[in-house]
Amino acid sequence: MDRIKMTTPIVEMDGDEMTRILWQMIKDNLLLPYIDLKTEYYDLGLAFRDQTDDQVTVDSANAAKKYKVAVKCATITPNSDRVKEYNLKEMWKSPNATIRAFLDGTVFRAPIVVKGIEPCVKNWKKPITIARHAYGDVYKGTEMKIPGAGKVELVYTAEDGTETRETVHSFQGPGIIQGMHNLSSSIESFAKSCFNYALDTKQDLWFATKDTISKKYDHTFKDIFQNIFDADFSNQFKDAGISYFYTLIDDAVARVMKADGGFIWACKNYDGDVMSDMVSSAFGSLAMMTSVLVSPDGDYEYEAAHGTVQRHYYQHLKGQETSTNSIATIFAWSGAIRKRGELDGNQELADFADRLEQAARDTIEAGEMTKDLALITTIPNPTVLNSENFIKAIAKRL
Repeated sequence: MDRIKMTTPIVEMDGDEMTRILWQMIKDNLLLPYIDLKTEYYDLGLAFRDQTDDQVTVDSANAAKKYKVAVKCATITPNSDRVKEYNLKEMWKSPNATIRAFLDGTVFRAPIVVKGIEPCVKNWKKPITIARHAYGDVYKGTEMKIPGAGKVELVYTAEDGTETRETVHSFQGPGIIQGMHNLSSSIESFAKSCFNYALDTKQDLWFATKDTISKKYDHTFKDIFQNIFDADFSNQFKDAGISYFYTLIDDAVARVMKADGGFIWACKNYDGDVMSDMVSSAFGSLAMMTSVLVSPDGDYEYEAAHGTVQRHYYQHLKGQETSTNSIATIFAWSGAIRKRGELDGNQELADFADRLEQAARDTIEAGEMTKDLALITTIPNPTVLNSENFIKAIAKRL
């Protein structure tokens, strides 16, 4: 069989632990037999990030801007335990945060809906898309342990040398402090991406922060969204028959639980990180969630919304069988392949992505699935497959 040709590479960002194992299985079983796969490869595994002083992450982000389409495996964001485990030079920052900041994009995450995996929130009938701002907040934060009594201040020094000071806290003993920031330009890009995505998908858009408490930081988000909507999108939304509204984050949580779905919920960076996990779990599994980073310049980076599946990786290293759900990673590849086909005018490539996703859905709906889905499916007597056999079952249908 002649393999489908590609003209432009996809930027391939390899990752860590069990998802790295699945990554190669997916390529071997679902991609390479059918596609003359062209990628520009970057190893974002923690060991190589450490070896290159994290330069490889920056290089991969540059490549994503060059080639417009990237696909990323899940990666480790190290904590103190990981620093010891991998003997790291330092506690490197999240590669996702680095790439998102470089591309100045918005992350759109939505559940992968299949028959037999029903939402545990009974009134959710349609997918809920989380639009996550992809810059700043705690992911670009600076932290400090306060050893004892003293005053902590925020100090802004203007270019002319003048200073503006705000007292954060007068400590009477040890404590901790964190400073975080955002950029008006990035918030503007976030807002425009959300409004355009809502118009493209014909879905209502919600935006939520906590401006009643954070009267400058969060309130700035609220104001920028409203100003851009009023100036550029109000009439377009009206013509499309969709709506935009702002509410407090706690009110949004309450509303979401009572809604039937079918809308976009825009959140700040950390809020979006947490809420996307909630939505994906409620729809079935963390491994049943698409995730795409879209930049204002039209660059796309597809990834799984979940982590590296550390527990399964340690079982794998011991030679034990695992049943790890690879659906989100498969859909990261299919999303990137489809977008590459669209941008290159390669319909055969885009069609292959559709067939790959359908084969994955058909496999689950036929009752063949990984353990996490078997525990929650409404399909009677499902067949539980291990990590490799699940991918091979999809390959058989493909």
